Amino acid sequence: MNYINYTDFLKSKHIIDMPHGFDVDVKNLNTNLFEWQALITRWMLKKGRCAAFEDCGLGKTIQQLAWAQQVCEHTNSNVIVFAPLSVATQTAREGEKFGISVTVCRTQADVKPGINITNYAMMEHFDANKFSGVVLDESSIIKSFTGATTQALIDKFRNTPYKLCCTATPAPNDYMELGNHAEFLGVMKRSEMLASFFIHDGGDTAKWRLKGHAESAFWEWVSSWAVVLQNPADLGYEQDGYNLPPLNIVEHIIGEAPERLAQTLSERREARKASLPERVAKCAEIANKADGAVTVWCDLNAESTALTSAINGAVEVTGSDKDENKVRYMADFSAGKSSVLVSKPKIAGFGMNWQHCNTVIFCGLSDSFESYYQAVRRCWRFGQTRPVTVHIVTSAAEGAVRANIERKQADAMKMAKEMSKYTKEIMNENIKATTRTYDKYEPKTVMQLPQWMEAVS
Repeated sequence: MNYINYTDFLKSKHIIDMPHGFDVDVKNLNTNLFEWQALITRWMLKKGRCAAFEDCGLGKTIQQLAWAQQVCEHTNSNVIVFAPLSVATQTAREGEKFGISVTVCRTQADVKPGINITNYAMMEHFDANKFSGVVLDESSIIKSFTGATTQALIDKFRNTPYKLCCTATPAPNDYMELGNHAEFLGVMKRSEMLASFFIHDGGDTAKWRLKGHAESAFWEWVSSWAVVLQNPADLGYEQDGYNLPPLNIVEHIIGEAPERLAQTLSERREARKASLPERVAKCAEIANKADGAVTVWCDLNAESTALTSAINGAVEVTGSDKDENKVRYMADFSAGKSSVLVSKPKIAGFGMNWQHCNTVIFCGLSDSFESYYQAVRRCWRFGQTRPVTVHIVTSAAEGAVRANIERKQADAMKMAKEMSKYTKEIMNENIKATTRTYDKYEPKTVMQLPQWMEAVS
C-alpha cells in the first residue's frame, strides 16, 4: 500500500498559489498611484504572476504600467503588453501622463528597451524569449477555452517568469474563463481546476458547477493569485470619486409583435434584417437630438452603413478598415474631433475610455452579455460625471432580447457578489500584508532531536 506523507496530505487539502515575484517598497512605485493602487501593485509584483479583476475606471492602466516598469528594472529586460487595437495607443498616451515610457510596436524589430505594447493580432510577430514579463490588457480575450488565440498565448508565454492579466469582466457566468487565466499564468491547468473544485452539471458534461463543499476553498484559491475589486471600499478606502452616476435604460420596440416570435438565432437575424430601416431611423432620431457625444452600437454591416448615412456627423469604424484608420477614428472620437461613433462592440467595445460621452444607442442586441456590458462601460465608468442613458432599439418580432440580457446581467452580478463575498477578507489580508503571507520557508539551521526523544526511538 502506498502512503502519502503528512506534509503532502496537508498541501493537497489547501491549494494556494505561492509567490513567484519580488519585494518592492511602495515608496519606490510610481507616485501617480493612489495608496490602494500602490498596495495592489506591490502585491502583484510579490506574486509575480497574477490577475487584476478590477471594475472599469479603477486605474488598471497605471497599475499594469507601474508593474511592468518594476519588472523591467528588476530583470534588466523588457516587458510586452498585449491590448485590443486602439487601446495600445491610448495606453501609450496614459503612460506619458504618468511619466512612464511605452513603445507602440507591431513587430519584434520595433521593440525598444523597457515597456512595449502591441495588439493581439500581432502576437505571432514577437519572440517571447526576448521578454521577462508579459501583460494581457482586456484579458477576457482568453475567455474561450477552445480558441486558437487562447492556446497560442498559453503556449507562447509558458516560460515567461512574470505575467499579469487585467480585465474588468472575469468569467461573467463562465468559470472556464478563470481556468484559462490560471493556466496562462501558470498557476494551475484548466483541467486540474475543474477536477479540484467542480463537477459536471447533470448529464451535460460541457457544464460545470462548484462542488458544494469546495466553494470557499475555490474562492480562497482564486484570491491567492487574483485581485477582485469593484470599488476601493472593498479594501477599506474612501469611495469618494468612485460612485457611478445613474444609468437610465430606455427600450424602444419597433413594430407590432407577430403571433409567433423569433426563437432561433437565424430567425432573430431575419427579424433584425426585416426591421432594419425602422430601427435605423429611430436610432438616427435619438442621435441627432442628443446633446454631446454619442456611441452607436450594431452587429450587422448593413446596420452600420445605414446608421452612418442617417446620423449627422457620424464616423464609422468597421472591421475592413485599415488598422491605422481604426486607431485614428477612435482617437478622434476620444479627443472630441467627431461627435458620433458607429461601430460593433467586437471592434471598438473593449478598453476605450469615453467618459465624455453619456448617450449610448444599441441598434438591436445580440445575446452576448459581455459585448453589451463592455460597450456600455466605455461611457458608464468611474470618472463619468453625468447620468448615462442607454437606448435599446429592437424589433417586436425579436422577442424578449432585453430580458435575456437582464437575466445574464443578474447572473453576472450574483457571481460578482459571490466573488466579493469569498475574496474580500482574504484580498485585504494579502494586499495589506497582515496575516496571510505565504512565503517559502528556507531553514538555515539543521534540526536536531532532543536526547530524550532519541532515547525513546
